[in-house]
Amino acid sequence: MLKKILIPVLASTAILLNSCSKKSVPSKTATVIPSKGTVVNTSTKKIETASEPSKPETVVVAPVVEEKPAPKPVAKPEFPKVISVNDNAANKSIDGRLFYDVLGHRYWKNYNDGKYYLFDKSMYNNPDFQPPK
Repeated sequence: MLKKILIPVLASTAILLNSCSKKSVPSKTATVIPSKGTVVNTSTKKIETASEPSKPETVVVAPVVEEKPAPKPVAKPEFPKVISVNDNAANKSIDGRLFYDVLGHRYWKNYNDGKYYLFDKSMYNNPDFQPPK
C-alpha cells in the first residue's frame, strides 16, 4: 500500500523539480524564427554606386522644439454647502456657537433647522446662527 502512494508522489516531485529548474533567458539580439509554411527571402540586392559623388544640398533646418503638454490643473475637492453632524462631535466657540471642521473648512450650526452650513460672512448677523439664550 505504501509503495502505491510513494511511487507517484516521488515521480510528481521529480517532475516538478525538473521543470522548475529550467530558466528561460532571452538573448540580447532579436532573432526571427519563421513558422512552418512561410518562405524567407534571403537574397541580397546589389547596391549601385554612383561614379561621381553628388554634392550635398544645404538646407537650413529649424531646431525642433518639443511641446510639453499643459499641466492638468489639480482638481480641488468639492465640499458640500450643508452637512448634518451630531452635536456631540461639534466644537463650541467662545461665544457659544457650535462649529465643525472638515479638512480646513468650517461649518457653523443653524439653530433653526439643526444643520451645519459652510462658513459665510452673512452668518455673523444672521440670528439663525446665534445660540439660543
